[in-house]
Amino acid sequence: MTAERTIGPDRPPAGSLLREARHLARLAFPIVVSLAAAALIGVVDTVMVAPLGTLPLAAVSITTSALIIFYSALFGFVSATGVRMAEAFGKSSDQDLVATTRVVLVVALIVGGLGTATMLAVRPALAWIGQPPEVLGLLGGYWVSMSLLLIPFTIFYALKALFDAIDRPWIGVGLAFFAVGCNVPANYVLIHGVSGWSGLGLLGAGVASLLSQTLSLILAFLIFWRWSKQIGVPSQPGFDWGELKLQLKEGSVISLGYLGEGAAYAVAGLMLGWFGAAALAAHQIVSAVSDVIYMVPMGISIAISIRVAQAIGANERERLRPIVLASLFVVASWMSLVITGILLARAPLAQGLSDDADVVALAVSMFLVIAAMQIADGVQGTMLGVFRGMTDNQIPVVITLFSYWIIALPVGYVLGFVLDWGPNGVWIGYGFGLGLAAVALSYRFFSRV
Repeated sequence: MTAERTIGPDRPPAGSLLREARHLARLAFPIVVSLAAAALIGVVDTVMVAPLGTLPLAAVSITTSALIIFYSALFGFVSATGVRMAEAFGKSSDQDLVATTRVVLVVALIVGGLGTATMLAVRPALAWIGQPPEVLGLLGGYWVSMSLLLIPFTIFYALKALFDAIDRPWIGVGLAFFAVGCNVPANYVLIHGVSGWSGLGLLGAGVASLLSQTLSLILAFLIFWRWSKQIGVPSQPGFDWGELKLQLKEGSVISLGYLGEGAAYAVAGLMLGWFGAAALAAHQIVSAVSDVIYMVPMGISIAISIRVAQAIGANERERLRPIVLASLFVVASWMSLVITGILLARAPLAQGLSDDADVVALAVSMFLVIAAMQIADGVQGTMLGVFRGMTDNQIPVVITLFSYWIIALPVGYVLGFVLDWGPNGVWIGYGFGLGLAAVALSYRFFSRV
């Protein structure tokens, strides 16, 4: 009998599901709020760059598409480290938790630096994949600024994972909103100028985001330093090289899965560049909205990985099935509300972010396709969180890579370009791959527990 089958196939009682739903909601809500605040930085960039015209907005879209790849890979490492911290917290060992966190920060610095170097190095490749040259000519400093952002981004979210793991997620909420609060005035001043100064234009948006994330990271460090002093853990307990090896191993696997998903999403976005600048600008409008919406299933995914890791650390594996069922109910309910909201607000959203008729028309139609993908996207993200918490990552990663790269992108290309369905065809193919991943991941979990 495998370890997973020790949970038993019986349906959990309703009371157990309600308890887990309440625990999950208490943990997930502040995580969702903090992630939404982080996504608002991208929305602020979009809103404040939009008055500069279609080409700068398209430049933001290309950069954002590339950033998704790096964010996804780096967040994979952060997810793995968060699970390790949650397990240490579940064992009620402050010294292990602090020691694990110090290893986490080293991992975050290493992979964040690698992410920055890689993003800077791949900039010339954009011209080789058919992106509009008039858009590429505007990227310059904005691309560099957003590349540098990857270092404070990774370290900040490593510390935020600690706050989530110790059931103090509201700390992350405050820090995330602090970054947004800094980003709004910084964007205004650096993009559009003040007191006769004309501003930096698109570059100003990148510099503002970099400064805002760095200030938030500094505050997170101060909170971590004060907390470690308060609990009385020795300042130099030694460095756990075995823990470093484990985090790099698990983080690499999870990072590959996130990279596969994020890269597939980014490639789909870049494919829209083959339709021209208007399609890229429309994609940026839709992405700015859908990225904020997705923070709920993303938050639930993080919360469920923490809850699962805490249950395993406390040797209470019988709680896994109720945790998962409660999570799926919550995420499906949320996505149903999202679908309704998108259907009602798609036109005002598009018109509010662009005055280009072609961009607005494309964005309105893209919103319809994105709405149809929501439940599948939420389910597959939640199930990936379950497997992260169980430190069961290899097969789920294979499932997602197959769904995105063997199914979603080829089908999207055929629908968009061969059958001439246009930009929406690309996203319909992507949604088909998401649906396959959601079904396969759910089947794997429930067939084993």
